Amino acid sequence: MNGNLPTLVTGSSGRVGRAAVAELQARGLPVRGFDRAATPGLADMILGDLTDRAALERAMNGVGTLIHLAATPDDDEFFTQLLPNNLTGLYHVMEAARLAGVRRIVLASSGQVNWWQQLRTGPWPVRASDPVSPKHWYAATKMFMEAAGRSYAEMHGISCIVARLGWCPRTREQVGEIAANDWAQDVYLSPGDAGRFFAATVEASADVRFAIVYAASNPVRKMRFDMEPTKQLLGFEPRERWPDGVEIFLGQPLPNLQ
Repeated sequence: MNGNLPTLVTGSSGRVGRAAVAELQARGLPVRGFDRAATPGLADMILGDLTDRAALERAMNGVGTLIHLAATPDDDEFFTQLLPNNLTGLYHVMEAARLAGVRRIVLASSGQVNWWQQLRTGPWPVRASDPVSPKHWYAATKMFMEAAGRSYAEMHGISCIVARLGWCPRTREQVGEIAANDWAQDVYLSPGDAGRFFAATVEASADVRFAIVYAASNPVRKMRFDMEPTKQLLGFEPRERWPDGVEIFLGQPLPNLQ
């Protein structure tokens, strides 16, 4: 929706961040990274953390779309991890984007905001309109993020897409957890599908004012997330299912990120 303006990916050196960067590059779209460590294969890179407002403002300069992935990625100590990274950091990111004139913000939420429904009680598939059933404090920070996104869409006219992500594992141990649990295989998000999903959020029509959508690969057994709005609004349909892409987690690099 923003022509040739770059897309800023915060958390660009993480597992999902590298996947998003790789797909944007493969489509010939300009992309800039923001992380505490450099992203391999990405020349346009700003180093900093989410409490560094000056670094965030430099990163936002001239950006058309923000994909905000940087966060403490699961339950952790609240005051030293979740508060500065997922709440205070979110404030700095959103304000820096607003002041820089960013026209679309894509926020990485989590399937954990509907944890108990997806895991135990149903009904399935979980829809964005269903009452939330958060797992714990990490999921609560993502609910705060979703509310902030809606506020910025209404108050400031910024197109905002909230992405409730499935499980894209970060470690070999998490790969083992998914392999051992049928439900986890149904909410798996492969790196390839993750990259294509976020590219779709960048290319989606400017008419998308505010939306909450799910992002996961094809389920093995049960459709636990309602992916129809993702298809209708973004034109995204997953191509893979567990264990597609597992070789990436087991030591091989992502394409174009040597």
